[in-house]
Amino acid sequence: MKVVAFERSKQGTGASRRLRNSGKTPGIVYGGAADVQLVELDHNALWHALKKEVFHSSILDMEIGGKSQQVLLRDVQYHPFKQYVLHVDFQRVDANKKLHTKVPLHFMNQETNPAVKLSGAVITHVVTELEVECLPADLPEFLEIDLAKIEAGQTMHAKDIVLPKGVSLTLAIDAENPVVASATIPAAVVSEEGENAAEGDAPAAE
Repeated sequence: MKVVAFERSKQGTGASRRLRNSGKTPGIVYGGAADVQLVELDHNALWHALKKEVFHSSILDMEIGGKSQQVLLRDVQYHPFKQYVLHVDFQRVDANKKLHTKVPLHFMNQETNPAVKLSGAVITHVVTELEVECLPADLPEFLEIDLAKIEAGQTMHAKDIVLPKGVSLTLAIDAENPVVASATIPAAVVSEEGENAAEGDAPAAE
């Protein structure tokens, strides 16, 4: 995904306020061998881009002054109650160095799961993203979580996910092995089944 930015020379609260008043958003680009670079982006274009999942989880081609560099979105500061962005941070990406970044989870086949269809189970998405380690070229836009076979009472952990080639969980996530999804039978369903069973066992009235 491509993003266009422009160099800015002025910094400070006053300069940033004037920038925002003109429809621009201040930001920085850091990392790698180059110095920290002050940039500005068109606010409306940035606002719409931020609504796309891929903008948060993939390598971006940032063009500044006709030159392109690969970056990752690292931080966004939003106004506390107005719909605009105060500041954005991007990190340069080295094609030969592994990076750590969070990748969104896409949950698949939940509607066709037998426990859901036949037993009234409810599948809960405990986490919606996981931190992975990989080279930039191997970074997936998302990870697919297949919920077709999870049974009532079961949980799915991070280590149960089939990762793409070249991608691994970060050491912290691997050690923690968090639950990503769980299937439970709601108390109301259990109660109703119990009542039905009791009625079936009750002797017929004479």
